[in-house]
Amino acid sequence: MNHSLGIAIESLVAVLLIVTIGYCILLNSRLKRLKADEQSLKATIGELITVTEIAERAIGGLKHTVRDVNEHLGSQIALATSLAEQLKGQLSESDNVVRRLSRIASAARPLADVQPEAPLQAQPQPPKISAARANAAAAQAFAERRRPDGIAA
Repeated sequence: MNHSLGIAIESLVAVLLIVTIGYCILLNSRLKRLKADEQSLKATIGELITVTEIAERAIGGLKHTVRDVNEHLGSQIALATSLAEQLKGQLSESDNVVRRLSRIASAARPLADVQPEAPLQAQPQPPKISAARANAAAAQAFAERRRPDGIAA
């Protein structure tokens, strides 16, 4: 029995060694995959660092561009505002000139030209304005056009 107990123990040790060798082979294959994954992870991290640096440079460029555009846009807005105010003043002045010109034109033509011809019914005709009065009205309208600097518009 001594021999059979010794053989049984040795057989058990041999079986355990075979199981251990199988487990070591399995661990070895897993470690190889882990190393391969580590290499791909290092490559991915390297690419990520490169892309991050490129993005940081692009963001810096965008910040610089935004600063330049903001300064340029601010000056353009100020210029546009002053131009709008100037145009507003010129439009109001032109409205005044048109009103004065229409007064001059209406004063220069006789009253009979302004009114449409009356039908043949019996309507009283207004008295015609003499040429002297028309000239006086035109001169009055022209005098009203005088600007503050003394020059007529």
